[in-house]
Amino acid sequence: MKNIVIGIDVGISTTKIVGIDENGLVVNPFRIKATDPITSLYGAFGKYLYDNKIQLSDVRQVMVTGVGSAYIETPIYGLPTAKSEEFIADGLGARHESKLDRMIVVSMGTGTSLVKCDGDEIRHIGGTGIGGGTLAGLSRIMLKTDDIKQLSSMAMQGDINNINLHIGDISAKPLPGLPMNATASLFSNAKANATREDIALGLIYMVLQTIGSSCFLSSLGSGIRDFVMIGNLTLLPQCKDVYPAMEKLYNVHFRIPKYSEFCTAIGAALDFYLKNR
Repeated sequence: MKNIVIGIDVGISTTKIVGIDENGLVVNPFRIKATDPITSLYGAFGKYLYDNKIQLSDVRQVMVTGVGSAYIETPIYGLPTAKSEEFIADGLGARHESKLDRMIVVSMGTGTSLVKCDGDEIRHIGGTGIGGGTLAGLSRIMLKTDDIKQLSSMAMQGDINNINLHIGDISAKPLPGLPMNATASLFSNAKANATREDIALGLIYMVLQTIGSSCFLSSLGSGIRDFVMIGNLTLLPQCKDVYPAMEKLYNVHFRIPKYSEFCTAIGAALDFYLKNR
């Protein structure tokens, strides 16, 4: 596999890596966890090359992005190494995977960033401090675990009616634009005897719905109706319940592409091709 460009998204606790060939083909992305970004990056890089039988001489360029890329000041294994601005990488990766030219990219990581893509214009337009870090922190306090997989599994057995207040709880009929099952207030209906499973589901819904509402508000006046969701939180199975309901409520589209968790790494690699076309 010759002339491959390696894109690496170095996060706070997770590094994601992917190879992109000259035809834009995504080659076996994967992620690895570590306690520090340098260990995570070099561990991911070495394993990726080994698993995919890629020689150092096959690598045309390494592109790094993400908050952990600030720690990378020297070429990785002596290979040509450069940095891609994270928000540009978000936009390029989401555009490649969604095949859309006009959208808002919603990067659901520790917090959430919003990037507007309109043709070749890619611009960071804001974000929210609500994200995976919020979910882990609140779960640590309330449920004594910050294992997101465990939290998601618990939530599968929860009942959101024991946590959230819905329009149907406060009104005898739907309000204009608000069906009876729309959320009126997060956690406002929490029962004293709510189970751990109920609380887990409530926390996940709170984070996902807050992000979804932020997306819609960020698009007002732009005419954009497509939101491409990327990052680790897209792997939560509850996304399949939350976002279709919000699509109906707001008349928009929330899209989660195949390689949603790797879009930033994909975009970093594509950034090289963009700059050298």
